[in-house]
Amino acid sequence: MKTLKKLAIGGLAVLALAAGNGAFAASEGIAWDKAPNKTNDLVALQNGAKLFVNYCLNCHSAAFMRYNRLTDIGLTEQQIKDNLLFATDKVGETMKASIDPKQAKEWFGGNPPDLTVIARSRAGAGGSGADYLYTYLRTYYRDDTKATGWNNLAFPSVAMPHVLWELSGERKPLFEEKENHGQKVQVFKGWQQVTPGSMSPLQYDQAMADLVGYMQWMGEPAQNTRVRVGVWVLLFLLMFTFIAWRLNASFWKDIK
Repeated sequence: MKTLKKLAIGGLAVLALAAGNGAFAASEGIAWDKAPNKTNDLVALQNGAKLFVNYCLNCHSAAFMRYNRLTDIGLTEQQIKDNLLFATDKVGETMKASIDPKQAKEWFGGNPPDLTVIARSRAGAGGSGADYLYTYLRTYYRDDTKATGWNNLAFPSVAMPHVLWELSGERKPLFEEKENHGQKVQVFKGWQQVTPGSMSPLQYDQAMADLVGYMQWMGEPAQNTRVRVGVWVLLFLLMFTFIAWRLNASFWKDIK
């Protein structure tokens, strides 16, 4: 039981930063893939929100995000109520996990981390937080030596199971042995599909891009508006600076 609790506690750090630099060595991480930027794609964000509610919100909360904020990505309140809300939730409430906090603490030794700003907090030398999440969600593989039956290339010995396995199916990583600084390491070469999922590999990658795009947007819903307003503010300041410069020259032209 103690061992199981330790494994579960490790699962709470499932989205923690993993070392990822260069080629994969079996005891390290892999280089992070570049996540597609979908924060301006409303259709992708809506699909990402659906995936988040169906697969992430069972254990993880997004306590700083309200359901009705999803109107910013083109959903109506009625669509939110019909498709994304649990029976007891209201459209103005924050996104709370389905799991009972008391049970989570008993089972895992603590509550699973909140994911509201996960895409902003996991940036590292390997790339942005979105890059990490995009890589992490696409590098699960079956490993019968682990308690959960799963492992992850971006987070070796991860304790969280692959909750999206029905979509991706089971895959096997392929490695090639190479020598690096006098030591033999296993270099990741690609994937072999063991059993099919409900999605093709390309469809699964696109779905994970949508999910990561949503989590990236959720971390700062006003980001795109802020960027657009910022561009106009800079243009205004540039124009005003030019006008002020010409006025200054006009006022002082007769003074020597």
